Amino acid sequence: MTASAETSALEARVGHHYQMDGTYLVGREKVREYARAVQDYHPAHWDVDAAAKLGYSDVVAPLTFTSAPGMQCNRRMFEEIVVGYDTYLQTEEVFEQHRPIVAGDELVIDVELSSVRRTAGRDFITVTNTFTDAAGERVHTLHTTVVGVTAEDIDAGVKVAVQNAMMHDMNILDIGSNPEAYEKTVRPEGAITVSEGGLSRTPGTPSFDEVKVGDVLPVHHTRLSRGDLVNYAGVAGDANPIHWDEEIAKLAGLPDVIAHGMLTMGLGAGFVSTWSGDPGAVTRYAVRLSQPAIVSAKEGADIEFSGKVKSLDPETRSGVVIVGAKSAGKKIFGLATLNVRFR
Repeated sequence: MTASAETSALEARVGHHYQMDGTYLVGREKVREYARAVQDYHPAHWDVDAAAKLGYSDVVAPLTFTSAPGMQCNRRMFEEIVVGYDTYLQTEEVFEQHRPIVAGDELVIDVELSSVRRTAGRDFITVTNTFTDAAGERVHTLHTTVVGVTAEDIDAGVKVAVQNAMMHDMNILDIGSNPEAYEKTVRPEGAITVSEGGLSRTPGTPSFDEVKVGDVLPVHHTRLSRGDLVNYAGVAGDANPIHWDEEIAKLAGLPDVIAHGMLTMGLGAGFVSTWSGDPGAVTRYAVRLSQPAIVSAKEGADIEFSGKVKSLDPETRSGVVIVGAKSAGKKIFGLATLNVRFR
């Protein structure tokens, strides 16, 4: 079957939906564990009293926290539904925070194949996760876009090496091998209620009147070591060995071990919340990845974050902040924007 025919077959599966088994309970230690993994030390992620001063009922999850349970729920999508590829490369992520997630939230997670498009000979696949709380309100929407990669694009030795290195309950290169006949399931009809909690709470950010277009965020440098990558892999459930095994990374055509895209996104979100004062004031965070951050065993990696206010909306008292991220002189983020509410 040709690549275009395979894409057409996959396009017929757009809209495929399923729901995770049971619910996902957000615990304080899970929030703190994730915050530590992305080096986000805003007090609201760690201390109940600090979170309460910002109007939260408990410690608040970092903006990119949903990527961890989302990855676990997406596993079935990439094992059984999205077939015809040998592995995937993450290219873009969009986080929509309808209201901040806090410890104690019990979430239902839906997974949907939301789009498939072919551009420049590559298949771009978007999977959407929606997170609904116990009150039936959607509190977060996460869109993950990846490029499907076939065996023609990777070294033949990668698959063997990965199989020997992967943790025992998961193999990212043994995907699409489920022999069962495909049967499409779609989201049941019914009203969807999106939480407005992120808009009704007064944010702990600067006053809108104090912010100006062109304002520059203080530059911040973050250090990453191989240990940081291993820790993030365990916390987030991203077991791809290109993030910790130099030999496999080079077999995959990389110069060395690379940082997780989601990890660098988490660092970027924390960079902005340190400036704004309130991690729950972000309503949307969109990142298009450009280059990976190379993390050598001896030197690690230095990531330089910068930002500025691109635009302001007086009607909603909000603004768009552009975030830049560079490592070894190369841009990590092709484009990254955060929509932030101000007092």
